[in-house]
Amino acid sequence: MSLSTTIICSLVAICIFSITRYTKLRHFPGPRWTAISDWPHSLAMLSGNCHKWYADVSEKYGPIARVAPRILITSSPEVWMHVNTKPGYKRSDWYYNAARIEYQRDNVFSQTDNAKHEARRKQMAPGYSGRENLDLEKSVDERLSELLHLIRSKYLSSTCIVPMDLAKKVQYFTLDVISSVGLGKTFGMLQSDTDTDNYLQSSEEGLAIGNTALALGFSWIAQAPILGRFIAPSPSDNNGFGKMMASAFRVVDERAASFFSTSANKEKSDMLASFMRHALSGDELRSEALEQIIAGSDTTAAAIRGTLLHVITNPRVYGKLQREIDDTVARGDAPASILNTSTTGTGLITAAQAAKLPYLQAVIRESTRVLTPVSNIFARDVPKDGDTVVVDGENVFIPGGDGVCIGYSAYAMHRSEQIYGQDAQAFRPERWLESYPDPTKYARMIRTNDLVFGHGHFRCLGRPVAQIELGKTVFELLRNFDIALMDPTHPWDVRNHLGLFAISNMWVHVMERANRD
Repeated sequence: MSLSTTIICSLVAICIFSITRYTKLRHFPGPRWTAISDWPHSLAMLSGNCHKWYADVSEKYGPIARVAPRILITSSPEVWMHVNTKPGYKRSDWYYNAARIEYQRDNVFSQTDNAKHEARRKQMAPGYSGRENLDLEKSVDERLSELLHLIRSKYLSSTCIVPMDLAKKVQYFTLDVISSVGLGKTFGMLQSDTDTDNYLQSSEEGLAIGNTALALGFSWIAQAPILGRFIAPSPSDNNGFGKMMASAFRVVDERAASFFSTSANKEKSDMLASFMRHALSGDELRSEALEQIIAGSDTTAAAIRGTLLHVITNPRVYGKLQREIDDTVARGDAPASILNTSTTGTGLITAAQAAKLPYLQAVIRESTRVLTPVSNIFARDVPKDGDTVVVDGENVFIPGGDGVCIGYSAYAMHRSEQIYGQDAQAFRPERWLESYPDPTKYARMIRTNDLVFGHGHFRCLGRPVAQIELGKTVFELLRNFDIALMDPTHPWDVRNHLGLFAISNMWVHVMERANRD
């Protein structure tokens, strides 16, 4: 065959392939070129703001839109709940294989086989829920006391301004919490006020690399036979993500080796002990421990930072929330705080008490609505024979097979005027406390907001831990301190990597509250 014939045949094959990909989803609207090319989607991912691009697409093209030749997104909460509960849908290899941390090894987040995923969830749920982690809140209290002590001892502003990167301190807190409740051993970041072993830097670099590889279509290389072993991070690495893996694996192996040696180890109350009691061991145990450190700390930190940012940039909300906090303490519904406590966890509001404060909970709901802590499409493969979904009362058929998948636009869904009203773009916690003539409207708001933590078989296991941290941390920081941004015109630097927000340079100055307790 001549060279010219080969070129012509190749071009014809490419055209046939492109036409096939186009016709499969031709009845779904989307931006120009997304029907035949992945590049618009890739560029959005590389921008670090793909969540906003998804929202723009949803706003312009409707509740189901096309963002790539075989990828759809929805902004309909009902469609997304359907996708996450109906048998036949599964996590898409396209996204979740790229989210693997280790070479050819899945964890509960990256596992795309539904049966294996469900079995692993059952093994891990008791540890996350607190049923077998009785010291969960105590561990959070100890770390929260260390955070308050760190701020008081090094970062209080009085006669002069002392800048503090709140983004970094919150990440220290969430990493110390998850290492304490997850591994039984804290990383010690709050006590040392440093990024121990460059965990934060390694995690952010790893996520950025993974995001770039996924956007450019190279993520498969890290999982390829032979070649992948040299590219994927390894615990034998001397730096970066691999060094972080080695540190986590070392703690896991030490715990596992001694787990059955004494009754005290068997009765230890933390996530790792619970996982081992439910038959997780070896590489599986290491993988899940590493996953909870990365995902658990990043997502909760984003939620805390997002809540604090929206409060401290809104004087009306700030004042109203602090009044509720002060009134709660004055009534005796929260303990009086103890200054300069560093490790005991005394004088802190309990999770049960925080859950009963209406405005605090409204602020948290509203903050996670306007800035969802995790924001990517989290694609699901459509069943092979396709599926029919209901959109605004109309039946819509989604073809299946050939890698067709559907994800969701969290940014569009949680800012929907149809669901939240004409001021859906605004941060207004009062929407969660108002009376609505139509009770189904409020019920839909709640159902939609709960999707922040996933739905159905894919609901976030770490939700109980995150809610404890959120309520207690926001309450105690605003009870004890007045916090202001150093530069309100540039509150932070933020980029979206694989759905997780890398947030830095959230510079604030902190003052002890004059009228507290």
